[in-house]
Amino acid sequence: MAESNQPPIPDDEFADPLENYDAPDYADPLEEALDTRRVSDLQAQPCETISVDTTVADAVKKLATIHHACLLVEEGGRLAGMFTDRDLLDRVVLEYQECRDQPVHTVMIPDPVYVSESDSPAAVLAVMAVSGYRHVPVLDADGMIAGVVSPRRITEFLLEHSPSE
Repeated sequence: MAESNQPPIPDDEFADPLENYDAPDYADPLEEALDTRRVSDLQAQPCETISVDTTVADAVKKLATIHHACLLVEEGGRLAGMFTDRDLLDRVVLEYQECRDQPVHTVMIPDPVYVSESDSPAAVLAVMAVSGYRHVPVLDADGMIAGVVSPRRITEFLLEHSPSE
């Protein structure tokens, strides 16, 4: 470990930078909820997963059967990608006969941006806005799939915490 050229600060001279910290003033309940609540407070289940080796045809059947717009693609319980209704339209429909027997990892979104259960709901909105995802995967503290936040779930959260007029 490299030695510092700075002399040590005596204990009686140390000033805690957070000593005079003022908690933020929130403009309304929604702003406060977006900052102080956690993704784990959102309903991130049910969530459907498939293996990276699932065929495109089986992934399409599962999307149609469960009436969800997103499947999280996992490998060993860890997030490997996402297969959504948009991927179906953009990457599969026109070449369905050619790709139907291929593994879904050939047409999925690899390594999607995700949020952790401990992140704020504002992080979900940021991922949706910046990455263009409608569905945001949620991982637990161990990096395992914990769920997915859908547009409906984030809308319900926003409505629940919006100030009444």
